[in-house]
Amino acid sequence: MIEDKNHKKTALSALGEFGLIEHLTSNFSVQNTTTILGIGDDAAVLDFKDKSVVVSTDLLVEGVHFDLSYMPLKHLGYKAVVVNLSDIYAMNAQATQITVSIAVSNRFGLEALEALYDGIRTAASIYGIDVIGGDTTSSQSGLTISITAIGEISSSKIAKRSGAKPNDLLVVTGDIGAAYLGLQVLEREKEVFKVNPNNQPDLDAYTYIIERQLKPEARKDVVKLLQDLEVQPTAMIDISDGLSSEIMHICKQSNVGCDLYEEKIPLDPQVISTCEEFNMDSTTIALSGGEDYELLMTISQEDYSKIKGNPNLTVIGYMTEPSSGMHLVTRGEEKIPLKAQGWNSLTKD
Repeated sequence: MIEDKNHKKTALSALGEFGLIEHLTSNFSVQNTTTILGIGDDAAVLDFKDKSVVVSTDLLVEGVHFDLSYMPLKHLGYKAVVVNLSDIYAMNAQATQITVSIAVSNRFGLEALEALYDGIRTAASIYGIDVIGGDTTSSQSGLTISITAIGEISSSKIAKRSGAKPNDLLVVTGDIGAAYLGLQVLEREKEVFKVNPNNQPDLDAYTYIIERQLKPEARKDVVKLLQDLEVQPTAMIDISDGLSSEIMHICKQSNVGCDLYEEKIPLDPQVISTCEEFNMDSTTIALSGGEDYELLMTISQEDYSKIKGNPNLTVIGYMTEPSSGMHLVTRGEEKIPLKAQGWNSLTKD
């Protein structure tokens, strides 16, 4: 799990900037009819005709957002794409293209960037998106990745953060808290490795939560599911900074309150057992952990019968009048004000 640094290393200077770009992107193919012109010119050309275009961008910085001692470069490339696509799906849109820009120091050789772009290409293939350009430059320290994601949607289908109404149901996809716990396990094993580099960790008991950290998936499937069920979310957001933070974003931008029920929050059994091992409260982890990349949405109560019993969707609360405030309703039926305590890269040590 801890990366072996003794790899073959071809200096990037041997290719030059344009040679490097051509080498890394030679195996990317066009998959979407909206892509008229991709990599290889001064700019990409896209044609969305009568659709609305959605755009989102994200920045990943070594030492802040990822640690290469336990994050393989192929996984990093995959994750960098997925976290950006998640923002497009959170608008109820379909992702179609991305641009990829990197700043890289001379400690990385060609083989390292090939692994990174292998992960990017794998994600592009799985999610059916085109890589249409980007930039490469040098860095004085470490690796920085910037990805811009582009998507399309009919204007009437857009799900903003600002459309929730009182009495709407609060719904979440998948389960919550696993990615944060996966990070805790990896950080713990990193410290053990520092003390004894010959000790290889046994991580079989943590497979699911580690995968949720190193190789998350964006919920493209849910956008199609909602379309098939004929459910139009009144508001939607992806869970990157913690469940409580995202609920509060919807509440503030929609001018509503919320009652979130602790007993309804979906938790994987591995999350519960790992919380017990680390002596952590599973509800706190779900509320504040972050990096789950599930979708949080509000829907009209009239649509409840359409989603009832669906294994991908869980009703975890409902929206209230703004004067009621934002609360967690505990298993003991006590109301506790929600607080935004999600992970914040700007305050990370």
